[in-house]
Amino acid sequence: MAVTTLEPTTGTVPTRRGPDSPRRRKVRRQAWLFMGLAHVLTLKQYLVGAFFAVLELLFLISLPQIVTNLANLVTLGEPALDVPVKERPNSLFMLVDGVITIALILLFVAVYYVSVRSALTQERAWPPDEPTPPRRRLRDTITGAAFPVLGLAPTVVLLIFFVVVPLVFSTLVAFTNYSAPDHIPPAKTIDWVGLDTFVYMFGGSATWTAALARVFTWTIVWALAATVTCYFGGMLIAVLLTENRFRVTPLLRAIFILPYAIPSVVSLLYWQNALNGAFGTVNRTLLALGLIDSPIPWLSDAWLAKFTVVTINLWAGFPYFMLLIIGTMTSISKDVLEAAEVDGASKVSRFRHIVLPLVMYQTAPLMILSFAHNLNNFGAIFFLTGGDPAVADTTTTGAGGTDIMVSWIYKLTITLLKYNQASVLAVMIFVVLAPFAIFQFQRTKSYREGEL
Repeated sequence: MAVTTLEPTTGTVPTRRGPDSPRRRKVRRQAWLFMGLAHVLTLKQYLVGAFFAVLELLFLISLPQIVTNLANLVTLGEPALDVPVKERPNSLFMLVDGVITIALILLFVAVYYVSVRSALTQERAWPPDEPTPPRRRLRDTITGAAFPVLGLAPTVVLLIFFVVVPLVFSTLVAFTNYSAPDHIPPAKTIDWVGLDTFVYMFGGSATWTAALARVFTWTIVWALAATVTCYFGGMLIAVLLTENRFRVTPLLRAIFILPYAIPSVVSLLYWQNALNGAFGTVNRTLLALGLIDSPIPWLSDAWLAKFTVVTINLWAGFPYFMLLIIGTMTSISKDVLEAAEVDGASKVSRFRHIVLPLVMYQTAPLMILSFAHNLNNFGAIFFLTGGDPAVADTTTTGAGGTDIMVSWIYKLTITLLKYNQASVLAVMIFVVLAPFAIFQFQRTKSYREGEL
């Protein structure tokens, strides 16, 4: 026969602390019913509850406009040719307003979730034997568990509206027909076309597909060549300045830094004029010295222009890696190098087996980041060649012989007004190239903090 132990009665029924306690269910219902309601009615946190309640009231007041913005995002407006141009519905504004509205809805949902979690957390901290919730000052709430949320909230909001919203907007443009001459608002409306622009760029048009393949291939080649030449060019100069104790080494180091110190726009525009095939300083000097019989088309021949771009970029970019590698080499322990010298290792052997692995270990992530930077290095191309010279499909597509993806996007948006096709290229850069760079960066030993 089971023995029942009787607890002394105190006149009140103890409150259960489990997840199904009546008080917890009450707080949960109030928290989900209206934001801040549980804080005001049950938890007696009036200021916190009022803050959450005002946010929901503002959302409810804005609900008609939110519904309108979402409906306009779906339709992007209807043609109104009988209305003056300034009074016609602007599809572009509708697209922007729709994306911002979705961001606001997601923020509201996140805040609503935070309010429910806050109410449940406060209820959990309420002792079961107390009839009223513990009184907490607002300062204690802000500096307590809510501090991380409040501290990160401004940054999250700024990231959403200044990073995520523009990215989503530019991506959505790829699924529209936003292009000249028939779909430029407000004179004409923009329509959703799904994947039609992607199909057109990736096989629907032989001319555009060939141009895309050519520019994409050159973008990869350019990024690799620009990164490798600058890295190993900087390493070569760093080794020469470190291993050979010239008296003029500080002067040489200052001279080599000058190309990096001068603004790239200034130096690239100088080289653009100096390498001009007709009146450039370089050709005139070579002709005067009798070294050439006719001007060299440095920037007007497609293949020679690509070589010129990589060479000028080497001149402008190697000082960065030179300084970086010099700093890395000077941090290597001299005891290790002296021990290798005592063991009979030559300078080449010491550099190959000691210096080079240590330098690569420290600088490989920066080299990969440099590769990612060169993929979108607009200035190095635009200010030197402008993407020229023209090739067979330039008249139709706008892509020149030295254009990379980002400079082609610039031409499509500024010159041809083909915003939807430019957006397709931007999506392609993000989907294909960014994951590749991130994957390569994660494979480095220094990223994984592995052993040498």
